[in-house]
Amino acid sequence: MSHLPSEIDVLIVGMGPVGAALAQLLSRHGTKTLVIDKAKDIFLAPRAIALDNEALRVLQMCGLEEDAFDKVAIPEVRMRSPLFGQYSRAVTAGSVDGHPKLVTFFQPQLEQVLRARLEGSLHVTVALGVSLMSLVQNAKEVIAELQTEDGQTHQVRARYMVGADGANSLVRRLLGQEFKGKTFAEDWLVVDAKQLPTPIDHVEFICDPHRPTPHMVAPGGRQRWEFKLNPGETRAQMEHPDTVKRLLHPWTKGQDIEIERVAVYRFHARVAEKFKVGRVLLAGDAAHITPPFVGQGLVSGLRDVANLAWKLSWVCHGRAQPGLLDTYDQERRPHAKAMIDLAKMMGRLVMPSNHAAAFLTHGLMSMMTRIPRLKRLFENLEIKPPNRFKVGCFVKPLRGASLCRGAQMPQVWLKPRAGGEVVLSDDVLGTGLAMVGFGVDPSAGLAPALAQAWAASGGRFIQINPRGQMARTSTLNLWEDLSGGLMPSVVPVGWVAIVRPDKVVMHDGPSTEAATLLTHAMSLYGHLFGENAAILAAAQG
Repeated sequence: MSHLPSEIDVLIVGMGPVGAALAQLLSRHGTKTLVIDKAKDIFLAPRAIALDNEALRVLQMCGLEEDAFDKVAIPEVRMRSPLFGQYSRAVTAGSVDGHPKLVTFFQPQLEQVLRARLEGSLHVTVALGVSLMSLVQNAKEVIAELQTEDGQTHQVRARYMVGADGANSLVRRLLGQEFKGKTFAEDWLVVDAKQLPTPIDHVEFICDPHRPTPHMVAPGGRQRWEFKLNPGETRAQMEHPDTVKRLLHPWTKGQDIEIERVAVYRFHARVAEKFKVGRVLLAGDAAHITPPFVGQGLVSGLRDVANLAWKLSWVCHGRAQPGLLDTYDQERRPHAKAMIDLAKMMGRLVMPSNHAAAFLTHGLMSMMTRIPRLKRLFENLEIKPPNRFKVGCFVKPLRGASLCRGAQMPQVWLKPRAGGEVVLSDDVLGTGLAMVGFGVDPSAGLAPALAQAWAASGGRFIQINPRGQMARTSTLNLWEDLSGGLMPSVVPVGWVAIVRPDKVVMHDGPSTEAATLLTHAMSLYGHLFGENAAILAAAQG
């Protein structure tokens, strides 16, 4: 048991994609972490299959390059009815914030990549084949009893614990947390197959009340179907090879194909009562379960870890007060619930209970898509709840502002001052806090003591100029907005913004108010009450 540390900053229970992504982010922040999983190997059957641009942006924060794992960009999602034909669609071609709007992927490959990035980490210890047996927490730490496959026990003292151990989370149950929500009465058969004779390049929902069937393409020549079970059909009947062959016949035309996975499962829509209980936090399916109709299950989990990782790290490194962690629940739980509600609504469109309901639902949808404003709601994905916080670690937004506090800053392509490789702006902002000046040096005029306090708080200064205006300043950390995606459409020249490590805008305003903005932002996570209180007080005057 010598390979397991006795004291740690963060103990992560569960090393699926959510736990592995959290461990990778904590590693990049230099936070001492132990991640355990009772399974020694990755589950090789595909499970989650869709990621949107927000999830890809989180994986970018984890250090994954564009080609780190295989993806298929989805140009559109079609909804078809036997009564009305294609009655609606969502246009998912193109990109947002430097990433495709929607892709499908192969989950085991993504997990392998995330785990490989942790090999040799100076800050993260990975222990597989290790189970959590119990936890006790007090005002200073969480004491966890772990057990290895051979029955040996080991006690770990962690400043914080994160349960990323899935829908049947032991961490959540040990906390006594209720998992409120609905288990759908319908069971579904999922079939993953390879080398189809007639592949598709999109996602389609075959909204037949007799047998609703989502169908999609995936990397490696894969396709997935989800068939709703009818009353009286059993798991054994549906998973039988003859049944699978019959269901797939419209696409296989009787040809033999490679079946990777056949399984019946039941959809869930649930959210934990709290994402934080004392020093223990929940993430991913341990905190919320989303029906698959909008492909947001894993996406929501990745949003969790982007929000949580920097907060844990800042508290563990003494850059922030522990109260910062309370904003994790404030910011993430409402949005997770909103995405669950959207998935439930889409489920009602996909699986109407009978032919009469299908006629009314799909007929109404068909008519609505002829009204331009309503058509845009679906086609342009405007129906999707924006990942924008109402309360949390940011200053209340200004009404009508293009740069929204409590939401992520748009990501654009930037060119360095000295020439060289064009990069995405998140990579320029880095893993810490950033004060960004738009066409202006954000540090100009700041008292040295205030700049020093910002640096001690994990902050840096970055200047982004409009395209073609690189020669106006001698600032070292200077970049050029090649696309014009920030100035002047989002922010005017002479503006500054304070951006969190998860790329959420904390505060913004004119550069003439930079000192006030910086002091106000630092007070949000309690740093004013730390060791730099005297420095900041002197800087304020």
